[in-house]
Amino acid sequence: MTFWYTFLIMLTSWIILSGRFDLFHLTLGIISCLLVAKLSSNLIFTNNRKKGRLTEAFRFISYMPWLLWQVFIANISIAYLAIHPKMMDKIDPQILWFKSGLKDDIALVTLGNSITLTPGTITVRIIGGEYYVHSIYPSNMDMIIEEMVPRVASIFREQIADG
Repeated sequence: MTFWYTFLIMLTSWIILSGRFDLFHLTLGIISCLLVAKLSSNLIFTNNRKKGRLTEAFRFISYMPWLLWQVFIANISIAYLAIHPKMMDKIDPQILWFKSGLKDDIALVTLGNSITLTPGTITVRIIGGEYYVHSIYPSNMDMIIEEMVPRVASIFREQIADG
């Protein structure tokens, strides 16, 4: 049953994101989703959390518009930086460290991928709940710690400890 849940979630996402509805593309989408569901359904739905993962998937879908907005804002910021005549004075690349407080493996990966998707930041390393992030602007870390971490934690219903 987890195979079919995974397949339906992936196919729905594929149809929404692809925007292609002709027979050729739908067939390729179905074949791709079947293959990926076969390879990854046991990763998404573990025996003890099948129902929880399904509700997390729906909460993740509600997180996506916020993440896409953050990616858009960061793209504008990086484009502005790229054409600014004093670009070298404006950037301050650093590898920064913070502890997220997340415990679930999928929550840790979701946060790491969300950070990397946001232009100007790259998740370099995750050890437990500790993240090492390369950032062009150290101020990017404020948004990550104050907004992104709590949003990811709410997807997976995790409590974030201060500190």
